[in-house]
Amino acid sequence: MVELWKKTLNWQPTNQQQNQFQQLYQLIIEANRNLNLTRITEPEEFWEKHLWDSLRGTAPKQEFIPVLHEDASVIDIGTGAGFPGVPISIIFPNTQITLLDSTRKKINFIDTILTNLSLNNAKTLVGRVEEIGQENQHRQSYDLAVIRAVGNVSACAEYSLPLVKKGGLAVIYRGSWTEEENQSLESAVKQLGGRVELIEEFTTPLTNSIRHCIYLRKVGNTPANFPRAVGIPTHKPL
Repeated sequence: MVELWKKTLNWQPTNQQQNQFQQLYQLIIEANRNLNLTRITEPEEFWEKHLWDSLRGTAPKQEFIPVLHEDASVIDIGTGAGFPGVPISIIFPNTQITLLDSTRKKINFIDTILTNLSLNNAKTLVGRVEEIGQENQHRQSYDLAVIRAVGNVSACAEYSLPLVKKGGLAVIYRGSWTEEENQSLESAVKQLGGRVELIEEFTTPLTNSIRHCIYLRKVGNTPANFPRAVGIPTHKPL
């Protein structure tokens, strides 16, 4: 896949990074029998829908977000099997990545990944994002928040923007995208102290599936009442 990495991201993994990707795949396939981590188990599908997709979201217009080349702090909200956070931690060793999920079993599994892949720049956190977003050590503490395939888009904005520093960025990974979603997002983001910087549509390199990433810039402080209590952002979206 080296040529595809180069063509689509102007980047290619080192041998060590390729080995880590391979090891990650094997660990997930092995654990999947008991943990139901992913439906995606074929090697090429795994590469495209997990590895490539994770990294493409951090590269709007095929250029990696500049802060990732520095000592950025990143939070992956609802990381599940470790995407997009683990691939980000593999290719940006200077970043500090927090992998958040509410399911203890998944976090325990990710801890074994971090050990096996020697990823010293990543740590795990068990909790609900609505509660984490109200804690002083996490609120407005991250340069970048990434959130993939969790809830409706307004809820994703409410989960992510309270965690991001002023001037920082939240990235929401989506499949399809509609004008209706666009309108609800604009309203939500304004209330949360952000603005929509970019909505990018692109196609995946193997199956030509349409994907979207939404980039939200934090321009002001998030009011103290956001995120609202557990369950409210999804049931009563902004």
